[in-house]
Amino acid sequence: MGHGRPPAPVEDLVNTVKTFLLMAGMTALLMLIGELVGGQSGMMIALVMAGVMNLGSWWFSDRIVLAMYSAKIVTEEEAPELVGIVRELTQRAGMPMPRVAIIPEETPNAFATGRNPENAVVAATAGLLRILDRDELAGVMAHELAHVKNRDTLISTVAATMAGAIAMVARMGLFFGGSRDEDSPNPIVLIGAMIVAPMAAMVLQMAVSRSREYGADAMGAQISGQPLALARALNKLDRIAQGHPVDVNPATSHLFIINPLGGLHGVTKLFRTHPLTEDRVARLKDLAAAM
Repeated sequence: MGHGRPPAPVEDLVNTVKTFLLMAGMTALLMLIGELVGGQSGMMIALVMAGVMNLGSWWFSDRIVLAMYSAKIVTEEEAPELVGIVRELTQRAGMPMPRVAIIPEETPNAFATGRNPENAVVAATAGLLRILDRDELAGVMAHELAHVKNRDTLISTVAATMAGAIAMVARMGLFFGGSRDEDSPNPIVLIGAMIVAPMAAMVLQMAVSRSREYGADAMGAQISGQPLALARALNKLDRIAQGHPVDVNPATSHLFIINPLGGLHGVTKLFRTHPLTEDRVARLKDLAAAM
């Protein structure tokens, strides 16, 4: 297998377990910071806040993101190759046909959104359709369909909104003060927790995002049957993103197949929404060898 990695089904299980543990860690962090700020009532307020934010983001995710990037839903008559590829891939994957959208942006990229497979949208930029050949385009769209099938949009939305809730509760604690209970922690410890907790939540959120990208690469390669075509596409998109980062809302950068902001390096790797492209390509080459 080249790099000594486990077979794809085992790796999928590892990614699922890793995601579960990361989400559990984020939930525990939210409860901890809530309790530090306001005792039992603070913890409950934090959980309710997270629940309300999650529900809104999950239910309206497709409308919000499509409007944000002026994406236009297209028919098979308007974009025969793109819609035809998506239709063929969904039949192969045994999943509902999503809506297909084109984003009026020349920098090549793609994303998936929607609250469930029955209400999903897969979107590609105009630039993506211009630079990829048919096999590479199929690889990219299969990756996005894998996100839909795995319900990664829901997982990412929950992770992002929980991180936001943690940051919000921490700011409230710094502004209003922490719990007034007799057992409340030392003020210095409390302030330290309020500063560290949002950073820890962001690190966990980014780790969830990276884990889901690996999973979508593996499943997307299996759906399209051409892992090397997806690997070629990732290399192309990464080179362009590094040279021409796009001004997008950082809160949605995790949705794209390649980070449109150009990525981060060095010690900031913990804060990356996506794994290093060379690591993703290496895994896809291993998968191709196994297939």
